[in-house]
Amino acid sequence: MNKNTPAQQGYSFPAEWAKHKATWLSWPHKEASWPGKLDSIFPQYAQFIKLIAEGEEVRINVANAAMEAFARGYIEKAGADMHNVFFHHFPTNDAWCRDHGPAFLVNPAAEQKKVIVDWGYNAWGGKYPPYDLDDVIPTKIAQMYNIPVFHPGIVMEGGSVEFNGRGTLLTSTSCLLNPNRNPSKSREQIEEYLEDYYGVEHILWLGEGIVGDDTDGHIDDITRFVNEDTVVTVVEENKSDDNYFLLKDNLKDLHKMRLENGKQLNVIELPMPSAVIYDDQRLPASYANFYISNNHVVVPTFRDKNDEVALEILQQLFTDRKVTGLDSTDIIWGLGSFHCLSQQEPA
Repeated sequence: MNKNTPAQQGYSFPAEWAKHKATWLSWPHKEASWPGKLDSIFPQYAQFIKLIAEGEEVRINVANAAMEAFARGYIEKAGADMHNVFFHHFPTNDAWCRDHGPAFLVNPAAEQKKVIVDWGYNAWGGKYPPYDLDDVIPTKIAQMYNIPVFHPGIVMEGGSVEFNGRGTLLTSTSCLLNPNRNPSKSREQIEEYLEDYYGVEHILWLGEGIVGDDTDGHIDDITRFVNEDTVVTVVEENKSDDNYFLLKDNLKDLHKMRLENGKQLNVIELPMPSAVIYDDQRLPASYANFYISNNHVVVPTFRDKNDEVALEILQQLFTDRKVTGLDSTDIIWGLGSFHCLSQQEPA
């Protein structure tokens, strides 16, 4: 193991429910990500910011003063607490801050409590160039805070990994072992990077992601930790749906898995919404793409009969936060939702 890695220095990536200092976002501006619908997403996006700002800072990457003013208009109109909203003139190519944003690791015992890992970023296997501006965002944020930044030198996206905060990381082979990411790296080598640069010691692998997901199967659309020994995982009841068998396989795998302490994983099933189709395209609509902020769990909803069912299941699991549904019918046209759009900064 490399002496100069975050893990060697006692740093690790906290679970999402650990207290946040802030949530980082990159203001959406790329028409090609929401063709014909970009303007329609801003009111819901601003509502998302309002909910987060009730309990923590919101830090937003924007290109310039004009974009800041534009964003401010929507956020003020949503009624957000503007004392908790900060803008940073760090231009981006796109809005998916979970994947291009900073990975903050903490070590409460160290003199330097927080560090940033800046993984390589190639827009999900080079699908949507250019991505040069997105790729440097973590280092810009580290420079602003004047904190150390680590460069592992391989491609990794925040949406592809899920943490229980106790040393277990959950991911998918369809994404992390995809030849369009790190073709020269074996599964064992990838695991070593995860251990060295996220500070975990136990890695669990699922197989495929959901249909319509252009990230090659990000874990944050299928299975999420809700506490250190419990996951929610989406299941499809309709046998003729394309997701039915692959989600059944994932469920079977989860039931066999053990945590870092040898304990069996506690698995809670979450329904899927009916297929969301726009412009003849199946979109990756999933209730698993929720975001855990200090005060709320913000859950994407899809004007579907299962919206309330999903919210109720999650509210029973998150007894210390308000589970809040937010319409994601337009946002999902960008092929991601609230978790994909956000990256937490731990306190």
